[in-house]
Amino acid sequence: MSQTKNTANLLWGAVALGALGVLGTYAAAGPERFWANWILWFVLLITLGLGSLFIVALEHLVSAKWSVPIRRIPERLATVLIPAVPIGLIALAALPVLYPGSRPEAARHPLLAGKAFWLSLPFFSVRTVISFVLCILGLWLLVGGSLKQDTTKDPAFNFRARKFAPAFMAIFALVITLIAFDWLSGLTPEWYSDIFGVYVFAGAFLSGLAATALAILHLQDQGRLEGVRGDHLYNLGGFLFAFTVFWSYIGFAQYMLMWYANLPDEVIWYKVRLQGSWHLITLVLAGLHFVLPFFALVTRDSKKDPRRLRRVAYLMLGAHVLDIYWLIFPILGTPRLSWPELSFALFFLGGILLWVRGAMQKGEDMPIGDPFLREGLEFRL
Repeated sequence: MSQTKNTANLLWGAVALGALGVLGTYAAAGPERFWANWILWFVLLITLGLGSLFIVALEHLVSAKWSVPIRRIPERLATVLIPAVPIGLIALAALPVLYPGSRPEAARHPLLAGKAFWLSLPFFSVRTVISFVLCILGLWLLVGGSLKQDTTKDPAFNFRARKFAPAFMAIFALVITLIAFDWLSGLTPEWYSDIFGVYVFAGAFLSGLAATALAILHLQDQGRLEGVRGDHLYNLGGFLFAFTVFWSYIGFAQYMLMWYANLPDEVIWYKVRLQGSWHLITLVLAGLHFVLPFFALVTRDSKKDPRRLRRVAYLMLGAHVLDIYWLIFPILGTPRLSWPELSFALFFLGGILLWVRGAMQKGEDMPIGDPFLREGLEFRL
């Protein structure tokens, strides 16, 4: 109990210390750097929440049984969408500062005139609010219903969730695409990519898988989640391995097609990221997000090894942070990493961990009202 209290106090201290730095960033480092950091952590938070909720919906969509014993973990992680909503609403104040398409002069820009209405502040804000409403709706139906089932034991929830899952996949596709094109590629509105939304989806799903794996292993260390065995971890590790390859494939395909076409409107985005210090960061990102996790999980036994899986999950979450940083910060010129970035990291990481710690106490550790729980616990490869 004392260790738990000390951890909570440490996290609150990190939040308080980070908040002081965040408040000082706007005046000391300028509004552009302040909002770049804010957008970074907003995108990280909402992609983590959406990736976790996607895992939940995917189980219902395909009627998977093996994942029922661990479903409560991504359900709890998906609740980070709740704090992501006010953080995203505050982020709308960044539009006139960082997003050229939201400024009045965009209507006179030769490349942006046709996108002026879409990129305008009012329409951008409307899309954002609609996206948030859809996210909370999915969270309420899939997670709220599952938590309620712990008490009611009503099997009708499974039928309702299975019917809603296809609709949520359409919602997810819409929201993750808007996150990609509005909040990320909107920073350089002259550039576009047809598969950028798929690239962001791959990163979001990987972050949800990695966070789920870490949370499961943490609860097992505490003596919780009895019945979850190596076979469950193996499937989770298999998903991590597969989507590490998928993320790399989409990232390379996007680069290769633009390199081959060599069109000015397309290569400008990569030109910045393949020069100077950003070139080194690009190579590091490829190593952390693909090379290391690929070889770490390529064997069968490694996918269910708790120690190996924990290291890879930490690596994937760190790589996801670097990926979003790589997508956003080139608009500021050279890479920035000093006290403003560290302050935002302390503030948001501390807050996220505090939220997740609280979420891990909500409901039972397994969906005990689900009629397929026993079948999931008996799962064997």
